[in-house]
Amino acid sequence: MENYSNITSSIINTINTIFTNLFSSIDNNIYNVLDDITFVSSDILYDSYFEKILGTSSSNGILLISNSLLFGFILYYSIKYLLAHFTYKSIENPLQFVFKVIIFGICINFSYFLIKIYLDLISNVTLAIRGIGEDLFNKNICFSELILEVNNTIFMNTSLNIFSLDGIIKASLTTSLLNLLFTYSFRYVMIKIFVLLTPFAILSLILDSTSWFFRAWLKNIFSLLFIQIIVAIVLLILFSMDYSSNNLMTKFIYVGAIYSLIKANSFVRDFIGGVSTAFAQNVENFFKK
Repeated sequence: MENYSNITSSIINTINTIFTNLFSSIDNNIYNVLDDITFVSSDILYDSYFEKILGTSSSNGILLISNSLLFGFILYYSIKYLLAHFTYKSIENPLQFVFKVIIFGICINFSYFLIKIYLDLISNVTLAIRGIGEDLFNKNICFSELILEVNNTIFMNTSLNIFSLDGIIKASLTTSLLNLLFTYSFRYVMIKIFVLLTPFAILSLILDSTSWFFRAWLKNIFSLLFIQIIVAIVLLILFSMDYSSNNLMTKFIYVGAIYSLIKANSFVRDFIGGVSTAFAQNVENFFKK
């Protein structure tokens, strides 16, 4: 009987050691990455390969394509205006169309400057919220600082028992944060895609029949960026909690806060619309007028 007990104890210790090493590896590597992909600013534009795709001037990259399409729009309107004399269909006033071509043509070629201002605006709001927390709590309001705080107070035991309540909570938190990493990685990629679509979104304003594309683009990119404001607010609330009490309620509130970060995309999408984390819903929402 004693041998069976020793074998069981050895198996449990081995499992606990494996999970302790796994959680420690995740804690040491994941959270700085999570901070980088969650809090997006105009720095996202200054990747060397990404800049080549964007185009350094109107004669290369995405800007070249959008300027070519601009001439295509002018040709389309010219043909439509010519045919209107035979079909007697109402058409937009030529002076109004020329005015929009000039204004939006300029905006297309400065589209990445405009999106830079937009990204920095959202980023500054996020930094302001995080700055409030830094002034109040004298800590960086970020994931890496949060997990350090939690590990030093809530999960301060040197040995982790995966079969205990604390072990189950820790495993749940780690799994949730990995889910959060994948979700926000997808969001980061989607933001880059919508940044690339900026010239085409502005171009679509030239014609009334294509202006819906700009509205869809604006709604989607705003919802993606607005998520980081929600994340900053949730982190601010988490840092306002007293973890030194180390009671069960505090642990479950922390789990609930992490879950709210995972569901932030769904909350924002239900509130203002935008891109879903599910690919099929992304396509449906993007083309919804």
